[in-house]
Amino acid sequence: MAVLPREGGGTTPECLGDSPVLSDTGGVEKRRPRHGELLHHSDRGCQYTSDGYQKTLRTLGIEVSMSPTGNCYDNAVAERFFWSLKHEWTYWRAYATMDEARPSVFRYIETFYNSRRRHQTLGYKSPDQFEADHPPALAAHKMRSPAGVPKY
Repeated sequence: MAVLPREGGGTTPECLGDSPVLSDTGGVEKRRPRHGELLHHSDRGCQYTSDGYQKTLRTLGIEVSMSPTGNCYDNAVAERFFWSLKHEWTYWRAYATMDEARPSVFRYIETFYNSRRRHQTLGYKSPDQFEADHPPALAAHKMRSPAGVPKY
């Protein structure tokens, strides 16, 4: 089971009325995981549990994992990413529109968070450096504790 190593971006949901859409920013396409090698972990929000979203994940061969109801610590990696995004980037900028914010956030993810920002969980390497040093299957294994539980 591959876990994309703390890399920002990836696949994000956007609710468009009742129809959630997967907006791929390169995480899945870049790595081309085999069927069943990628795990999508989320909370139980309606955008993630909808039939359309679940069907898209199944079509892409992505295994689904969801937090138990009321478990606020289960999504710590994603929460940390958004904390970093806010405190290192967006709090210091003013955006007039979402169209103005999107390329700025993309710039943060691609030019800093993935390529230069060091992560304690990855041995103080950036996600890009960690992936370069370890093939994806090995990288996923190295991110797990001896008991096979992901280290977040």
